[in-house]
Amino acid sequence: MAKTSSVEKNNKRRKLVDQYAAKRKVLKDIIMDQSKPIEERFRAQLKLAALPRNSAKIRIRNRCEITGRPRAYYRKLKMSRIALRELGSLGVIPGLVKSSW
Repeated sequence: MAKTSSVEKNNKRRKLVDQYAAKRKVLKDIIMDQSKPIEERFRAQLKLAALPRNSAKIRIRNRCEITGRPRAYYRKLKMSRIALRELGSLGVIPGLVKSSW
């Protein structure tokens, strides 16, 4: 089980990303638009830099929803390989058969 503080920190980042998503998109569109004057683009870049760092989507870490483990994460199932193996052994995941010989 992962530290609760790490999981909560990641959840806080997810909320910040949702909160600032629209504002970041508008600023990024201004920055990327080559037809706008350089001064306006630079001002938009400064405003973007003034936003909280954790409001960037790239800062979110994919974590297992069961254990909170940050590594060996399967996106499709939203869980780590260890949790997948445990649930597969118990027969909880339909269509998954854990081989043993």
